[in-house]
Amino acid sequence: MLRQFARQCLHVAGDYAECGVYKGGTAHLLADTVRGSDKKLLLFDTFGGMPESAESDASGHRQGDFGDTSLESVTQYLAGFEGVQFYPGFIPATFEPFKDRRFAFVHVDVDLYSSVADCCEFFYDRLSPGGILVFDDYGFKMYREAARRAVEEFFTEKPNPPIVLPTGQAVVIKAT
Repeated sequence: MLRQFARQCLHVAGDYAECGVYKGGTAHLLADTVRGSDKKLLLFDTFGGMPESAESDASGHRQGDFGDTSLESVTQYLAGFEGVQFYPGFIPATFEPFKDRRFAFVHVDVDLYSSVADCCEFFYDRLSPGGILVFDDYGFKMYREAARRAVEEFFTEKPNPPIVLPTGQAVVIKAT
């Protein structure tokens, strides 16, 4: 599903982004999808696991979960792709340099309520018409009070409601 949505956005103005990269598996899929295009793939993550705030979030994660990765290992894993850019740090602080950028496709896999809410707030208005936001953890039981609640609260008053997939993802396609 993710690859199909990413392919659909190759003709949409703007770059690609992934928030929550972990070891780079999905980033690899996205980098392969945009290979040969003029699209950049911006990767946002701590590259060191869940932050301290994870323990007060409704996701059930603890500080350090997913910590068995590093910026160096993900950079090395994706070294064969051009146009991949890494932005280590905490969301939303790492977004600031891109406030004037447009996006065609954004994959949000950050698990935490505050991070999902920050991604919605930042990327929705910067999404080009026809662009797609995919929320990875929307339908999973352990994330109902985190990722799902953040998405539902944000899109309550928006003209483009999330489409819930049987895969557990939710997708928002920005109207043209």
